[in-house]
Amino acid sequence: MPSSVIPGLLARPLAVAGSVTTSTLAGWRGCMVAKVAPQPEKPLVLYDMEACPYCRRVREALTALHLDADIRPCPKGGQRFRDQAQTLGGKQQFPLLHDENNGQVMYESEDIVHYLFTTYGQRPVPKMYRFRPHQKLLGNLGSVARGLRGLRADKSRAPAQALHLWSFEGSPYSRLVRERLCELEIPYRVHNLGKEHWQEIGPASRRLKAGPYQPAPGGKRAAFFDRHQRVQVPYLEDPNSGEALYESAAILAYLERQYGVA
Repeated sequence: MPSSVIPGLLARPLAVAGSVTTSTLAGWRGCMVAKVAPQPEKPLVLYDMEACPYCRRVREALTALHLDADIRPCPKGGQRFRDQAQTLGGKQQFPLLHDENNGQVMYESEDIVHYLFTTYGQRPVPKMYRFRPHQKLLGNLGSVARGLRGLRADKSRAPAQALHLWSFEGSPYSRLVRERLCELEIPYRVHNLGKEHWQEIGPASRRLKAGPYQPAPGGKRAAFFDRHQRVQVPYLEDPNSGEALYESAAILAYLERQYGVA
């Protein structure tokens, strides 16, 4: 095999390994649901940079509360949503949360996490999601482990409608898709499908509990299972083309075909 082929073959395993490292450095926050919060009448809007460790903390809290959100990617050099964010909040600083339900426009990840848990979770911030001094270093290392993917904008074609991504923050495979969506400045609604009980720990094909998968009755995962007969993330739907895709590699290839600019 030509040596030039080897880097291409190694690219995906290395990307997955780096993403697993990022989740590990984050203590696998953003995987399990801490409390199921009711979805607000108007969607939460998060102006976000995927590689930013402070944005990551907010996305972890959204997963922990099973809250969906409209993501407005704001990578460095981006042209689509950064000015919108500045008009809304007065500066280009991220994360920026806009909650029309309560008239809130918020910076600072610690304040946003506290707001989400107390307002929508009706509870204090769980110990796992409280801020600790060492987490800044670990968060930065987590971004470095992914080569700062999801930090800078690439040229792309803008979709007419926002995409829909079923994901949870700690999912290593979902992260690969979110990074590219951010770089391409493609807006999307994230439908958080965090794990609802311990039996769901592990990848979809090798969960801790052996045998046929049965989601908790009445939950978001049960609704997804009823529709698709499996629960697996990432899962992408694009209302602009009618495409619906599992598997991060297939989704990434689709995003390049549909929205990438060479």
